[in-house]
Amino acid sequence: MQGKHPVDEILPGRQLFLYGLQHVFAMYAGAVAVPLIIAGAAHLAKEQTAFLINADLFTCGIATLIQTIGFWKLGIRLPIIQGVSFAAVTPMVMIASTMGMRGIYGAVIIAGLFAFIFAPYFSKIINFFPPIVTGSVITIIGLSLLPVGINWAAGGTGSPDYGSPTNLMVATLVLISILLLQKYFKGFIANISVLLGLLIGLVVAIPLGMVNLSGLNTAPWLKIDTPFYFGLPTFNVGAVISMILVMLVIMVESTGDFFALGEIVGKEISEDDVARGLRGDGFATMLGGILNAFPYTAFAQNVGLVALSGVKSRFVVATSGIILVALGLFPKLATIVASIPSAVLGGAGIAMFGIVAANGIRTLSRVDFEKNPHNLFIVAISIGIGMIPTLAPEFFKAFPSWCQIIFHSGITLGSLAAIFLNLFFNGGK
Repeated sequence: MQGKHPVDEILPGRQLFLYGLQHVFAMYAGAVAVPLIIAGAAHLAKEQTAFLINADLFTCGIATLIQTIGFWKLGIRLPIIQGVSFAAVTPMVMIASTMGMRGIYGAVIIAGLFAFIFAPYFSKIINFFPPIVTGSVITIIGLSLLPVGINWAAGGTGSPDYGSPTNLMVATLVLISILLLQKYFKGFIANISVLLGLLIGLVVAIPLGMVNLSGLNTAPWLKIDTPFYFGLPTFNVGAVISMILVMLVIMVESTGDFFALGEIVGKEISEDDVARGLRGDGFATMLGGILNAFPYTAFAQNVGLVALSGVKSRFVVATSGIILVALGLFPKLATIVASIPSAVLGGAGIAMFGIVAANGIRTLSRVDFEKNPHNLFIVAISIGIGMIPTLAPEFFKAFPSWCQIIFHSGITLGSLAAIFLNLFFNGGK
């Protein structure tokens, strides 16, 4: 009798909590960034901004539970954290400045419904993801995320002390701590090396005055997410079309993340898996429109944490979902987690995101470059195209706004390039 796949293994309670908390720390900064940007574009008051962040965390948790545990035909049942897609930021900022939050949520609900219905048809593209494509996409995901970790290590983009010796010292300390824990410890301790590294960095950052707990005293203990807090949604055709384009981009990104995670945990991803995962994205996005949140997708940075920690259980990430729900309900907890300095996150981010790129290279090692030299061109050009938005953010600024929704995502560009180049050179094999 075969044992359970590591993905389906239920670990002891203490391990579930600590591993799950590690995932929350890794994704928290990205999770709260989008609501902060949208709140600024919509000129929301401080209290409304706080509500928006809590609503987002609450819905992140529900979306993560849907993907990890699975309900009916929803959820891919892999260790995937759900978070707000950055692909949706540009159109949502435009909608917020002209139509307000109600216009955003009307477009988000319809776009989520579109993804939910279209998911089984979109999943047919599974045949276009052989190792030459998945390896390229995974590498692009890692390389695209690395600048995020590097900027965190320097103190965060726009920070007045960006690149200061103190920030770099703390980030380096976190990274070295993770490496030492990985080398000299085994099992449980090695698996939570990122969490321990973050805690070591936090302890060092406190006496250096890097930890800001302002707002903790004024934050309420409990805040319930109220559906349609900003009023009933409005439906504008232009806004809906732009958000549907965003969902198509999200579906390409999520599919790439599904295959990346499948490679890491050693589980083959079927057409039905992709359909369930994309339905989960669509349902979570519809829910986001109701619960004052946004479009949701798999968070690529947590794919790196799965690879680095070696913990493959989806129930670990389901625990992360429960923690996110709690953070959304208890603003004081969310304020404490938000106080972790960017430099501390950066030390861990460099390790996690680099591991994603390394896994892509490992997948590409299975590709035959000797008998088929065309494969070299597929990898080279798809990675080159995929890195354009990361290395030159203004590269496509002269294009129409609807084009920029697609071109803004290096993962989408690189995925499409790899798929079409493989079709051109290999006929899709």
